[in-house]
Amino acid sequence: MRLNKLSLQDKKIFNKYLGLSEHELSVYSFANIYIWRKLFSINWSIIEDNLCIFFQNKIAAFLYLAPLGKDNNPEVIKEVFKILTSLNKNPEFAHIENVERKDINFYQGLGYKCSHKSHDYLCKRNDLAALCGDKFKSKRASYNYFTKHYDFEYRSFSPKLKKSCLKLYSYWMKMRASQNQDHIYQGLMQDSRLSLKEALDNYQALDLRGGAVKVGKEIKGFTLGFAINPDSFCILYEITDLAVKGLAQFIFRKFSSDLEGYKYINIMDDSGLENLKKVKLSYHPVRLIPAYIVKKKNE
Repeated sequence: MRLNKLSLQDKKIFNKYLGLSEHELSVYSFANIYIWRKLFSINWSIIEDNLCIFFQNKIAAFLYLAPLGKDNNPEVIKEVFKILTSLNKNPEFAHIENVERKDINFYQGLGYKCSHKSHDYLCKRNDLAALCGDKFKSKRASYNYFTKHYDFEYRSFSPKLKKSCLKLYSYWMKMRASQNQDHIYQGLMQDSRLSLKEALDNYQALDLRGGAVKVGKEIKGFTLGFAINPDSFCILYEITDLAVKGLAQFIFRKFSSDLEGYKYINIMDDSGLENLKKVKLSYHPVRLIPAYIVKKKNE
């Protein structure tokens, strides 16, 4: 079985298979696959007209998404686990990530073990753009504080801002690291910086869209994202100077207002971090979209 190394030229074929059905999870996007190529060896293959995307690092190899095809095919799953077993030193590491809820019965029917991995937070765009009502009172107050106390300029994102955004991210990461000594959290921030650089390097090719805020003469906040489906837009990054009170609430609200035409904003998962979970819940998502991991059952 030939595995093809991921490149930007593969976007057309990926979008073809991603478009065979409508997805809600943020990982079901070429952009949110491609940006991880500095952290993983990413390869793909077409198996019986199903696109299969393999991620591999020093620890394990796994299928990043469920096979993408018109129908679920038991033979494809069998072949996927055969490949994963050959790629992993420990066959127990072989698994399929980010399986959608609608496919769980299929995998369980084949005798595979399905376990909950995470969930994306789905918010109504109108809620985030308006911040109306008591439940958004604190967000609205922060937004108003920023607009009242700072001389700022909001603009659509441009790749020309890449250097300023990476500088801001490094500063933000340093501030976050000083507040949280957890090595897993700090590792996640380092990984995220690598994927951010990949996104900024390929901003237009990945069909990203974003906004940025300048306070004084410096970029103090930026946000980036992509469309998941005709109704949902994903916020991939939102980074702000923590010392600028209310900026995070301002840029989130302003960018949500710009996304007319979308009904929902997907603010991704919480990476298992309680503080991030608390922040995401504070925006009152209307639904949690689960993702599952599929493994062979222990014999």
